Amino acid sequence: MNTLRDMLAAHPESDFSRNNNLHNTVEAIASCARVCTSCADACLAEPMVADLARCIRLNLDCADICHATSQVLTRQTATDPALWRELINACRTACQVCAEECERHADMHEHCRICAEHCRECVQVCDTLLQTVAA
Repeated sequence: MNTLRDMLAAHPESDFSRNNNLHNTVEAIASCARVCTSCADACLAEPMVADLARCIRLNLDCADICHATSQVLTRQTATDPALWRELINACRTACQVCAEECERHADMHEHCRICAEHCRECVQVCDTLLQTVAA
């Protein structure tokens, strides 16, 4: 059972036939938020935490942007495609920047490697979603 998929399909305003993978997209973006939060926390536990200040900041920014994006995309009533596009673009940019920063630390910190990989996947998810949002 996928509760989010079921909720989106049951929503009277949802065009689920067009957005039948929206639940996967929302879940991928929400997952990225959790991974970025966890990476920031792991960075804080590293002995040379000062060297990771930018990474921590970008992880937290990316997490917040991904969280907000997943929340807005979950809402189906009276959606605004222009707002969705801007938000998805912001999410994509945050994930791209976070991935680049985490990749700088990936050789030393496994949590950064995992986070960078997850952020790259989220960039692809955003790119795919942007192709489906009405212009």
